[in-house]
Amino acid sequence: MTIGENEPILRVVPRPGDINANGHIFGGWVLSQMDIAAGIVASREAEGPVATVAIEAMKFITPILLHDLISVYARVEKIGRTSIRIRIEVIASRDRGNSQVKVTEGVFTFVALDQNARPRPIRES
Repeated sequence: MTIGENEPILRVVPRPGDINANGHIFGGWVLSQMDIAAGIVASREAEGPVATVAIEAMKFITPILLHDLISVYARVEKIGRTSIRIRIEVIASRDRGNSQVKVTEGVFTFVALDQNARPRPIRES
C-alpha cells in the first residue's frame, strides 16, 4: 500500500486531550483509530458484524503530532472461513498538507459473528 494508491477509510485530527507527556499522540489513540478503520473494512467483507480477535505486527514508526491530519488506509490481506486479516497503514499529513509521513502500520484479524455472537462462515459455499 502506498500513499495515494487508494482512498483512506478514516481521516481524523487528534485533539489536545490525546497528547501524552512527551507532546506526542498516545499510542492507544492511534490503535483505536486503526481498529475502527479495519472494522469498517472487515464488516463490509463479512456482510455483517465482526469482532477484533488479534492485532499483529504492530509498528509505531514515528510519533503523531497534535496538528497532524491522520489518514488510515486498509486493505484485505486474507479471508479465511470465519476470519479476515486487514493490513492497516497510517499516514500523517503535516505542514498544512505539504508533507506526508507514514507513522504506524499493523495487521488486524477479525472474526465474523452470527446473531449469538459466535463465529460464522464469511461466505456460504
